Amino acid sequence: MTSTKSIILTIIIACQLIVVLDASIMVTALPEIGRSLHMSTTSLTWVQNSYILAFGGFLLLGARAGDLLGRRRILGIGIGLFALTSLLAGLAPTAGFLLVSRAIQGLAAALATPAALALLSANFTEAKERSRAIAMYSAVSAAGGSVGLLLGGFLTDFLSWRVGMLINVPVGIALLFLAHRFIQQTSTRIGRFDMGGAFTSIIGMTALVYGFVQAANHGWDNSATWLWLAAGAISLTAFVLIEARVAEPIVPLRLFANRLRAGAYLGRFLVVCGNFAIFFFVPQYLQNVLGYSSLEAGLAFVPFTGSQFAMMFLMSKLIHRYGSRNVLLSGLLIALMGTLWLSRIVNSQAEFFPLIFILLIVMGIGAGMVFQPLTAMGLSEVDPRDTGAASGLVNVAHQSGSSLGLAVLITVFNGSIHTDISSKLQFAHAVSNSILGSVLFLAAALAASLICFMPARATVRKQGITES
Repeated sequence: MTSTKSIILTIIIACQLIVVLDASIMVTALPEIGRSLHMSTTSLTWVQNSYILAFGGFLLLGARAGDLLGRRRILGIGIGLFALTSLLAGLAPTAGFLLVSRAIQGLAAALATPAALALLSANFTEAKERSRAIAMYSAVSAAGGSVGLLLGGFLTDFLSWRVGMLINVPVGIALLFLAHRFIQQTSTRIGRFDMGGAFTSIIGMTALVYGFVQAANHGWDNSATWLWLAAGAISLTAFVLIEARVAEPIVPLRLFANRLRAGAYLGRFLVVCGNFAIFFFVPQYLQNVLGYSSLEAGLAFVPFTGSQFAMMFLMSKLIHRYGSRNVLLSGLLIALMGTLWLSRIVNSQAEFFPLIFILLIVMGIGAGMVFQPLTAMGLSEVDPRDTGAASGLVNVAHQSGSSLGLAVLITVFNGSIHTDISSKLQFAHAVSNSILGSVLFLAAALAASLICFMPARATVRKQGITES
């Protein structure tokens, strides 16, 4: 790999790291944010959701903007806006100001992320180079959440939660300079923005997530819960109908005609539904049940992050020897078994060391084996005209899984709270049930992968004839 390509890869990975990291950097800081800005527990959930929903909701439009207006240009706009809104969020005087800043920050991330991934596909075409680049990109995408927990806890304990936002400003300025110098301007083309598809997808996902949040706060017998869920279902149905008929859709439905790609999008969505909730609930368990500080809760995820990054250096050899499908399925099974065991241990109010420590290593290994194959499969055999849309879908599956999975499992958490047991015991029980919900999402991802990535019968028959 040439030095210029190494710099380009560094820029792309750094962009991905800051946008993924900002989805979790606030988690360990939430109690302090609540105290400083006088926010209730319900309001605090929107510190996460305002960013994640805007990020996931505008990703498809961001991918389309890169295709039409040039990916380097949109990457620069996204990074610049991200740095500006990070500054505003870090200086936020009120809760409302913070939530609006976080939402616009999510929009900025939605512009930068698909442009960065599309630039990776365009700049790394040789098989070995591409495999290495995707491995590093996937490792950062998957581990950024746990890095955010650690960094957020450190900054909250020793400086301020605001610094977690403000550090994006110099990083963003540096990335803008490097991108302008080392990344060539990409071509533009004439086309239209599918605003109908964009807004029905945003409204649909937001309404679904808000519906589950309503269920968590007010129960399933509340009429508003079902109204929001129905609005989400109707909007997403309208989105599919629009994409099937519009001349230039933000999500060409032909992308789903390839079973491998469709399975990769679905698998990623389900894996993140289960995985992201672990980053939310385990730190809460460590702080509220075991009495850990913000920094200690962040440090507790070092075993997960370390093992996940370590897998990055083994993935090319594993895939070369056993194939992407077998590595993916093995990783899902390892992650599932580790998460299942964790749910039982948490229910007994176990100490962090040694069992939770060991299980986080096991789960990190499983996660490290999953995301690279899913990313590669999601971009496989894509027509050049659809590169931006395919890149956007990879990230949409990731972010929508984060927001929807967390919303669903918060309802499980609240439904598990009982008043006839002590507070620590009931909290641990609720976290255990929520993690068990993560197990169900991972089991669904494993089942979907077994179905979608199963070799076609014709191929199996042909191989059998050849071997005989």
